[in-house]
Amino acid sequence: MVEDPKWELSILANVSGFYQKLLRDYLQGELPVHPGLEDEAIHQASTNLREILGKMHRWLQLLDMAITPAMVRQALTAEIDPEIAEALLRYYTRKRDFTDADRDKTDLVATFLYRHPRVPGQWERRGYGLDGTLPLSPFEIALIEILADSDTPLLPEEHVQLLREFEPLREQIQGFVNFNALIDSGILSRVRELKQSFGWSFHHPGVLATIAPYNVVIGTRFDELFGEAIGEIKSFAKAVEELGGSILSNIDGVDVTVEHVQALEEHDLLKIDYVEALDKFRRVSKLKKEIDKRPRIRRGSGPASIPVRSGGAAAAAKPARVRPTTGPVKHVALPVTAQQLSLEEAKLRRVEESIRIFVRVADPKFRQVVPMRFFNLNLTAAEVEAYCAEYLEEKSLRAEVGRTLLRSVAVIGRIQTELEELKRCQQATSLWKLRADALVVLLDVARSAYESGTHVIANAQKAGEPNVAEAVETSMRKLRERAEFVVKALAG
Repeated sequence: MVEDPKWELSILANVSGFYQKLLRDYLQGELPVHPGLEDEAIHQASTNLREILGKMHRWLQLLDMAITPAMVRQALTAEIDPEIAEALLRYYTRKRDFTDADRDKTDLVATFLYRHPRVPGQWERRGYGLDGTLPLSPFEIALIEILADSDTPLLPEEHVQLLREFEPLREQIQGFVNFNALIDSGILSRVRELKQSFGWSFHHPGVLATIAPYNVVIGTRFDELFGEAIGEIKSFAKAVEELGGSILSNIDGVDVTVEHVQALEEHDLLKIDYVEALDKFRRVSKLKKEIDKRPRIRRGSGPASIPVRSGGAAAAAKPARVRPTTGPVKHVALPVTAQQLSLEEAKLRRVEESIRIFVRVADPKFRQVVPMRFFNLNLTAAEVEAYCAEYLEEKSLRAEVGRTLLRSVAVIGRIQTELEELKRCQQATSLWKLRADALVVLLDVARSAYESGTHVIANAQKAGEPNVAEAVETSMRKLRERAEFVVKALAG
């Protein structure tokens, strides 16, 4: 805990100031300050620090009862001084009577600090782990420094395992295409249960550093999908109103009218208390489903659609009836997009860099075996040489060979990692599909790498370098075998 009373008093004074301003804005009036805790009394405090600290703790306990997480969320705007946010984080993590509300407030403050770094791009300056992941992020290092004077709880192994569930959840959230799918998935409740499972470990810098980036991703995606849903609902309500109607649907026994929809303010809904908000989000989702069942209303004075007689060209224009399939449904992947390739390229660069670091610092006797997260990656002598090379930027055959070998090893490493992840999520259909889609992207990357390698082999043979050609051919053979294994895994 904090040993310097003055330092602790400055932290509590910042929290008290934040709370009092928040309540003044909320109540739209002045809030009396606890006698003896005025700014002047705190600044002049010297001999009776312990007494003032005791009063301050009791005063903040009283204010805590009036401050809800929703109020903290609304107050944490981009204009807030990061020093105040850091003081809030120190205060919450030191509370002995840590409540669910305190956890929510801690969650909000940590996410604010991640969303608003003191230096733009501060959290993006990443190092590399051997499998392309980061053992200790810059944000976690910053949290460790902020909470250096606190009693950091030990992180049990079961909580370390819980942290590993956030990355698949983040990928799942990014895959949702509409608001109804997000709500129906139950992922919001699942995440809340996960956070509650940490108990006192929620204070750990590693836990906060994992959860805060996740919150930013889900918050951004949630806001996008929610905004789209509200926009469509309001558009439908306007069309109904133009036709002289007023009732849109009946949700849970209550008629939803045009006036109800017009009163919806998405920004206000996103700021209310979580439990109350989740109930309202479910109602919005139900309303969206009901509206989706209705035929589209044509607005404006355009011509009405002409009914078409059955038979002839009209019958040919009808979509063919889809027969229900029987038996297990195979994985059907959509065409690989430029965004998917771009994301995969970033992962491959991280893997290349992490392998390069390992090969260069490892004992020469052992650097041909690179330890990855789930397996060991075996390199040929030529591949080791390529990862140690300083000539990769040259316009020469040896540089072309080196770049080809680097890419081949990185792709094989990524493929094997995704295959291992695929094995571990056989029972979770949505997670399995995410891994399967990643492997489809990697197959496209592997095909390009193989074509490039074939071209390099031909150049080496023309240049009279049969040993070089054979080295590249060995790597291409490994790449092809891994790709063929992926095809079988997805087909089965």
